[in-house]
Parts: sequence; C-alpha cells; structure tokens
Amino acid sequence: MQTDLKRLVAYSSVAHLGFIVLGIFAITTQSITGGVLQMINHGVSTGALFLLVGMISDRRHTREIAELRGIQKVAPVFAAAFMVVMLSSIGVPGLNGFVGEYLILIGSFLTARWWVVVAAIGVILASLYLLWAYQRVFHGEPDEANRTFPELKWKEGALLLPFIGAIVFCGVYPRPMLDRIQPSVDALIEHVHDVTGYVQPQPVEARIAGAAG
Repeated sequence: MQTDLKRLVAYSSVAHLGFIVLGIFAITTQSITGGVLQMINHGVSTGALFLLVGMISDRRHTREIAELRGIQKVAPVFAAAFMVVMLSSIGVPGLNGFVGEYLILIGSFLTARWWVVVAAIGVILASLYLLWAYQRVFHGEPDEANRTFPELKWKEGALLLPFIGAIVFCGVYPRPMLDRIQPSVDALIEHVHDVTGYVQPQPVEARIAGAAG
C-alpha cells in the first residue's frame, strides 16, 4: 500500500534486518555466517537502491509511485541498473542476496524451523511488492512528465558500477567472504557452548556419518 518509492525501499531494508536477526538467534554455523554476509549484502543492495531512488527524485522531483511510469522506454540503461539491484535485494540466485538468505534458511531450519517457514513467506511477499513497484514505475507508456526522463549519466554509472560489481561477484563467488567470516562464527559458537553448554544441532547427514564412523 506504500505510495512513496523511498519508503518502500526502507521497508524492504527492515525485511532484510529480520533475516539477519533470524540467522543470528538460530545459533548455527550456517545461519550466523549467512547473517553476517547478509549484513554486507544489505549495505550494498539497499545502499544502491537508495542512490537510484535519489536519482529518480532529482530528475522528477517526486518519489510518488503513481507519478512515475514508462521510465524503461526512455532510460533503458537506468532501468537495467535498477532491475539488477532490485533483484539482488529480492535474493535471485546468482546475485549476492541469494547466498545470505539461503545460508540463513538452511541453518535456521535446524533450530527454528517454524520461523523459517515465516521467513520463506516473507521472501515471496518481498518479491511481490518490489516487482510490482518496478512494474508501475518502469513499465507502460511514459506520460508527458516522464517522457523527458534523463538517461543514466556516465558519472552516475561510475558510482553504481562498484555496487553492481559487488552484487554479481558475491553472488557468483562468495567463498572469499565466507572464508573470512567463518573463523569468527566458529569462535562465537564455541564461546556460547563454553558459557551455556549449548550444543549446535547437526544435519541428519552429519549425524548418520558420525554414527557410521
């Protein structure tokens, strides 16, 4: 129901933070690793979305979704950049958001499976409202006010390029980041075990392999 594009992006940011909280409080190696990675992904994807919304506001002097339409036809490069960043925020495979969300979901299933069901429904709802916003803003025939919407400038493109590069790189090859995150996560879980006696549950496959060994 949100009519302001910037506020819509802000609410999607809150949804990301919900995923991060789920991953941390599930207290498994995969979930906390995914939560830390999602903190980084959130900064990249949401930061880029706010930049793009700011560019729209500077060009049209409005953030009302009802006042924006058909931008894709007059500024296709701008629309493509917005789409890539939006899909990363949704968590499409191959982009950075998918890796963090996937790790959070599979790790949290061991200790908080019903909350995982709620989170999975949240992923679907987030996809719906962001895609619907993109359709209303960028698709259709541009009216008189949007027909002169300027294309992405090279300076703006240079600003967005590191964000898009990080989005694609982390989605395709997240191992360098995961390798740096995991030692701290292992130390945290070991500390929780020493203080509280908490034992991290193992997947069924790991338990079977341990019993066979």
